[in-house]
Amino acid sequence: MDLLFKTIRTYIPLSTDDEKIIERLFKRKQFGQGEHFLEAGTTCRYVGFIESGLVRYYNSDGDEEKTYYFSKEGAFICDYESFLPQQASTRNIQALEPSVIYRISYNNLEQMYRELEHGERFGRLVIEQVFIHAIRQVNSMYNDTPETRYREFLTMNADIGQRVPQYFIASYIGVKAPSLSRIRKRIMGRR
Repeated sequence: MDLLFKTIRTYIPLSTDDEKIIERLFKRKQFGQGEHFLEAGTTCRYVGFIESGLVRYYNSDGDEEKTYYFSKEGAFICDYESFLPQQASTRNIQALEPSVIYRISYNNLEQMYRELEHGERFGRLVIEQVFIHAIRQVNSMYNDTPETRYREFLTMNADIGQRVPQYFIASYIGVKAPSLSRIRKRIMGRR
């Protein structure tokens, strides 16, 4: 739970009483590799915090899965589009390796916002970051080449590049696996 406290402190100060509230409201859960935090068609009931492990966000249209995000240790995870209105999700969040995730339900999150001294501020700051990241990601898909997106992925996620199968990375940058292989060869040839 120390990493959760440390991460929340990057947004707001926490008192000892605040820590006790967080300990009471967040529940620890282990996920095996391949297990889902959220499956499409179900309602996202929790915001999660990854203590250890790695997850991917993806959509599936039957034959093809499209990965659009990865989260690792120290990150909050959720499908806010499902969680906030409490309606069925169209997305999946899957553990790519054994993961320990602290979860908080919708009602407990609302309680946390009320009970923490700076709870409402914390909620606003986290959602602002989610919004900014989503806008950047959409802009990147429309404006950046796959090679630029791959370079950005490596810069932002250097520590998980070896933990994620290459076909998931290819999907994330918007290409097929053979195209990613060519991009990687071009990049290696320039070094």
